[in-house]
Amino acid sequence: MKTYRSLRQVAGFTLVELMIAMLLGLIVVGGALSVFLAGQNSYTTNTALADVQENSRVAFEMLMQDLRAAGLTGCDNGAPVANVLLHQDTQWYANFANAVHGYTGSQTDPAVATGTAAGQRVTGTDSIQVLGATDTGLSVQSYDKNSAQFTLNQPSPLVPGDIIVVCDPTHTAITQVSGPSTSSSTNVEVVTNTGGSQYPGVCSKGLGFPVVCTPTGNQYPFGANSQIIKLVAHDWYIGYNSAGTKSLFRGSVDTTSSSSSAPAIADEMVRNVTDLQLLYHVQGDATFKTADQVSDWSKVDAVQASLTLESTDKRASTAQQAISRKFTATATIRNRVN
Repeated sequence: MKTYRSLRQVAGFTLVELMIAMLLGLIVVGGALSVFLAGQNSYTTNTALADVQENSRVAFEMLMQDLRAAGLTGCDNGAPVANVLLHQDTQWYANFANAVHGYTGSQTDPAVATGTAAGQRVTGTDSIQVLGATDTGLSVQSYDKNSAQFTLNQPSPLVPGDIIVVCDPTHTAITQVSGPSTSSSTNVEVVTNTGGSQYPGVCSKGLGFPVVCTPTGNQYPFGANSQIIKLVAHDWYIGYNSAGTKSLFRGSVDTTSSSSSAPAIADEMVRNVTDLQLLYHVQGDATFKTADQVSDWSKVDAVQASLTLESTDKRASTAQQAISRKFTATATIRNRVN
């Protein structure tokens, strides 16, 4: 007896069934791909945000440190400062009375040119000049006021042209190193006489107050254990870097030159900082002011800085653009508050 096998028992999937299976597979693959892309986008965004936040911390740490130390002499004696530097009215770094001085985006900062070249200031961004002593001092063993020579208790790293603060518990003076002309690891002398070749120079070897601008001037007998501290002048601003993007810069003045205008050295501090806006608090006022509203910079006791930063990845956001964030911090000028 013959048996017949049904054709339906050996039939495969129908075309409709295959199409449905393929559709379901595509849905599953699409879902997995969507989850992967979402995770990748989230990772890219979080990495960019971390980049922005890290750069903001570094930028504020350095900027705030300079602002807090503005006007610092190292002795904190509260006495008038005898500044014997020449050209105080024309060179910002020689005028210690304006230890803090800011400029709005529409004002000219004499410390830096505005333009699009590397190191130049970005139009429309604020800038600020800060003068203060460094955090390391040299102890005086003796002082010969007739030869304007200090003998130190340790070797001196100072070179001719360095601007220094000399102070004791009752007196502070600002002058410029004129010698010795040769430096060595064992040199313990610092000379602050007139006639030096470095700019801006001094009007007197006398370091007493009030200042008398004659070669001998008003002498002051600095004693043992007086302090000598190097004075630094910095200018903070937003400038263009070598890549054509924007960065936070700090300009430093090199006073070891004999040029009539001490050259400024522009140091790129933090990249991808696109804007700096500054407000100032004046003693006795209830609110902060912009730089063009401040009439007496010696009364500024706090600075509020707002930095705008963007991510290194210029396609990190959902709109395929750089992520940008604005951060604000306030620094009290410690030398001007009780």
